[in-house]
Amino acid sequence: MTTLQGAGPASRRVLLSPPDVGPLEESYLIAALRSGWVAPAGPDLQAFEREIAERVGTTGALAVSSGTAALHLALLGVGVGPGDVVLVPTLTFVATANAVRYIGARPVFVDCDPQTGNVDVQLVAALIERLRSRGERVGAVVPVDMFGSCADYDALVPLCVDAEVPLVEDAAEALGASYQGRAAGSFGRVGALSFNGNKIMTTSGGGMLVSDDAALLARARHLSTQAREPTPHYEHRETGYNYRLSNLLAALGRAQLVRLDGMIARRRQLRDRYAKLFAPVPGVRLLGAEDTGSNCWLTVITVERERCGWRADDLAAHLSERDIETRPVWKPMHLQPVHAGAESLLTGAAERLFADGLTLPSGSALSEPQVGRVLAAIDEFLTLGAGGPAA
Repeated sequence: MTTLQGAGPASRRVLLSPPDVGPLEESYLIAALRSGWVAPAGPDLQAFEREIAERVGTTGALAVSSGTAALHLALLGVGVGPGDVVLVPTLTFVATANAVRYIGARPVFVDCDPQTGNVDVQLVAALIERLRSRGERVGAVVPVDMFGSCADYDALVPLCVDAEVPLVEDAAEALGASYQGRAAGSFGRVGALSFNGNKIMTTSGGGMLVSDDAALLARARHLSTQAREPTPHYEHRETGYNYRLSNLLAALGRAQLVRLDGMIARRRQLRDRYAKLFAPVPGVRLLGAEDTGSNCWLTVITVERERCGWRADDLAAHLSERDIETRPVWKPMHLQPVHAGAESLLTGAAERLFADGLTLPSGSALSEPQVGRVLAAIDEFLTLGAGGPAA
């Protein structure tokens, strides 16, 4: 695939997960422009919603301006209100927790399973019991499908059903992934997807709610268009939001969706090459590598310094010197200044992953020469002995 990602000196840098777009996306955008449907509404927007719903296996979908907007509307849709508490993984991107704060609710953070990075279900159960014993209302549980691998829904779904707490699935990183043959985004009452520029597929910026709950989606659709009433004039009886995705970006998303399976296959192929390269290295493993349903959005390694004699940030520095981008895993929410003092139930697993994890270039747009550069640079680092024992 020929990408439209710029040329020149900046293009030498190997990026973590650059957009993968080319002639098909260009043709869809040109067709949308020529159709005259440039304003937010339009046939591509409607078609994109139908196609995503079909892909995820839900009866409906609503395209919005970002994954964060989708989370905000999803939480409103399940009835979260001011003063409620919402259970959120501490290992996630900040948007998951921020959406809770938008409503005036309070995020309570839950640690992760060290093997997968996904939320620790036993801790979720313990927290629900603790919070209710204090008389607090648990408005929702929001699991996050980390790095493209689904959470343990065999345990989470019945737990939330028994506790009568809505499950809002943050599948922002997991479009195209599956769990026990069921698509990411289809668990719980509503799911939220993201089409940010670095995601498995992109609309430049955008997101989607997916659900079987027609009333929830209708309510979210109303709020996403400034809560405008169906009158000839502009009338608003409540505060709404400017959250609708544009028809042009939906056209881009439709082209990306056509290519989604191929982009996932390319990322999986790259993950397999990393697995082969690190297989003989003691103390290094790929996070969630055993998950055959993952969309392989980002490949993450974890490093046991005591066994291999080097740290994750040693490899990161080596690759940075060779103009190759890497990134630590998400800094846990309970360590973020913006959420300082928030209640948490912790085991230390997320902090260890933050200290010992490293995200490697994983994008489907990476050319074979770029992939070769990355693998050669890692092999050089391992061959040189990684610069000696870690301090």
